[in-house]
Amino acid sequence: MTSVKVRTGEPLDKALRALKKKLDKEGVMKAAKAHRFYDKPSVKSRAKSKAAQKYKKVKKVRAIR
Repeated sequence: MTSVKVRTGEPLDKALRALKKKLDKEGVMKAAKAHRFYDKPSVKSRAKSKAAQKYKKVKKVRAIR
């Protein structure tokens, strides 16, 4: 479980910012967003292949330069 130690006199917004940064680093927010809705396996695989094609296209353009 993620935790942030708050020092005495430390503003709350600073502690919240540190917590948010930690959660982003661990990938907790990304996983929560991914599990917010159910995607059928066919939709997942289609999105995955589309992302792979996009990555391949960008990689190809960068290799040409």
